[in-house]
Amino acid sequence: MAVQGVAVNLPGPLYERLARRATRTHRSIEAELADAVATLPDEPDELPTDMAEAIAALHLLGDEDLWRAAKQILAPKKADEIEELHLKRQREGLSASESESLAMLMKEYTRIMLVRSRSAALLKQRGHDVSGLLEAHEP
Repeated sequence: MAVQGVAVNLPGPLYERLARRATRTHRSIEAELADAVATLPDEPDELPTDMAEAIAALHLLGDEDLWRAAKQILAPKKADEIEELHLKRQREGLSASESESLAMLMKEYTRIMLVRSRSAALLKQRGHDVSGLLEAHEP
């Protein structure tokens, strides 16, 4: 694969964060930057804008923040509400406002799952064992 040189001016705090990450992983700053760029989503425009924005900067997070993102869950009260609305829809149907509420809750759930999966993928790329994330129980 051909390698192209690119000069990049980074803000000081971003450079420092990249340098710390390079030191922790025993890699060069260039390798860390290339890895960060390589982990960008391929086709963010295929996702709705709000979903693309939810994952756009995850590759810039440190490992601790990625672990937190990978362990997010939908609030139990909201999960219960989704289940109740699904059951009601099957039994008797939903009113327009209930359908709208269900759609909003499902969108939130989908966003959380997208962030979780992208965070786990990034952690795996960084060499972490993410198998424990599969044990997390989602209501």
